[in-house]
Amino acid sequence: MAALSNEDSPVYIRLRATIAAGILRGDFVAGDQLPSVRALAAEHGANPLTVAKAYQSFQDDGYVEVRRGVGMFVLAGAVERLRQAERDNFVANQWPRIRGYINLLGLDAADLLERSDA
Repeated sequence: MAALSNEDSPVYIRLRATIAAGILRGDFVAGDQLPSVRALAAEHGANPLTVAKAYQSFQDDGYVEVRRGVGMFVLAGAVERLRQAERDNFVANQWPRIRGYINLLGLDAADLLERSDA
């Protein structure tokens, strides 16, 4: 899974990226309840089953737990584990494409880093 997604990604992947970004930013911390499936579906104009699929993937990965009749809650340690998984994904899947594009354009990575700090 990737916290960063694009418009070509399936909807559940984009929803998962939105939720992951919220967890990584600290919008949702350990013990916090995530928005209900219906609320998130309405907010993003998505099918509730698609939202449920995104949430299920977080449950499968051990980042959240379901409390029957109450909702979905962020588990302790989820931020650290999610951040590590996102880093691993970035290094393995996104960085090679980004690095290839930097090389293709003849850009200097150090110069790009310097520019981004400004």
